[in-house]
Amino acid sequence: MGNADDSVYEREPDHALPLTERGWRQAEKTGKRLRELFGRERVSVYVSPYRRTHETLRAFHLDPDRVRVREEPRLREQDWGNWQDRDDVRLQKTYRDAYGHFFYRFAQGESGADVYDRVGGFLESLFRSFEAPDHPPNVLLVTHGLAMRLFCMRWFHWTVAEFESLSNPGNGETRMLLLGEDGRYTLDRPFDRWRDPDPYWITG
Repeated sequence: MGNADDSVYEREPDHALPLTERGWRQAEKTGKRLRELFGRERVSVYVSPYRRTHETLRAFHLDPDRVRVREEPRLREQDWGNWQDRDDVRLQKTYRDAYGHFFYRFAQGESGADVYDRVGGFLESLFRSFEAPDHPPNVLLVTHGLAMRLFCMRWFHWTVAEFESLSNPGNGETRMLLLGEDGRYTLDRPFDRWRDPDPYWITG
């Protein structure tokens, strides 16, 4: 809903915004692909506490007998403040574009770096859960675009410059981490790149 009308943030909390009809259709289309992908295998699902991510998960129509669902607050959207004045947020987005998406902190909210820290904490918990003998063979994260990109940044040890060169996925898009025979994970497809990375110095 916020994508369709950004004035809604002045009246409704970000976490309470629902999917639009188009959003439901996008989620149902993604759900069809996920059901084909998972087949009859079990899935451990972690979902952001926002209304739109819960609705997205519901639209996937996954088999309830094969999924274990946990709400995970650390996968929530970047916090841009409470009641958001549309003109002020637009101005802050301009500042963020000039300052950098990773380091710029919204006046009453978070920076990308803040989201990176909490996503990193979740990832450590996820690694520990892998040790359980009954852990499902698949994990599904139902989250938000920036959190998806920052999760991959943390997983693959991307630099800030690499992160800044990539775009968020579109609504309803997925990215898969595929385990190879060498024990290493790769992305099924890259994020769109809108510019070449511009690092301060050589890393890696």
